[in-house]
Amino acid sequence: MKTEIEQAFPYPVFVKPATLGSSVGMTKVHSAEELGPALDFACEYGMKILVEKAVSAREIEVSVLGNHEPQASVPGEIVPHREFYDYTAKYLEEGTQLLIPADLRPPQVKKIQTMAVEAFRALELSGMARVDFFLEKKGIKIYLNEVNTIPGFTSISMYPKLWEASGIPFRELIDKLIELAFEMHREKARTKYAIELPEGSGGALAG
Repeated sequence: MKTEIEQAFPYPVFVKPATLGSSVGMTKVHSAEELGPALDFACEYGMKILVEKAVSAREIEVSVLGNHEPQASVPGEIVPHREFYDYTAKYLEEGTQLLIPADLRPPQVKKIQTMAVEAFRALELSGMARVDFFLEKKGIKIYLNEVNTIPGFTSISMYPKLWEASGIPFRELIDKLIELAFEMHREKARTKYAIELPEGSGGALAG
């Protein structure tokens, strides 16, 4: 496995569990000597491990809200005080900056918002999601990093803070999410889960 990874990616790389959040089990690997321990560490937290090339980039986040007509918030930027935005930087130490809105050119804002909504629709999501991007520091490439379907939702989390900066305060955001949930519930309630046969034919056939 190590040989295959090194053939596919130059160092540094990130190694992490594929299905966890908050950077749990994640390591930034700078050399071959660090790769084995990083893989072992990630395996402690998940059965599927993700290895990806590290990029020198700004971390940009966008909140998405809606069902069939999702909308994107203004983008925000995470500026970690550590080498990358790991668990310690997120929860155990102060110093990380949250810049809302992010310092971006209007075309960059539009592109990132469009990509966020397209990802939301492609995954057939509903209600809410936070879509995270990398913007190259020395280039123009924008990478869609991940889609968080259950983002942090405290009063100081990025998801509600981005919507507050977009004109939807916390309490109103809660109301909108409840309305969206009821809307989706009504649609699902109209869906049949069995074939209704004519009377006298032996009843219904359930899938």
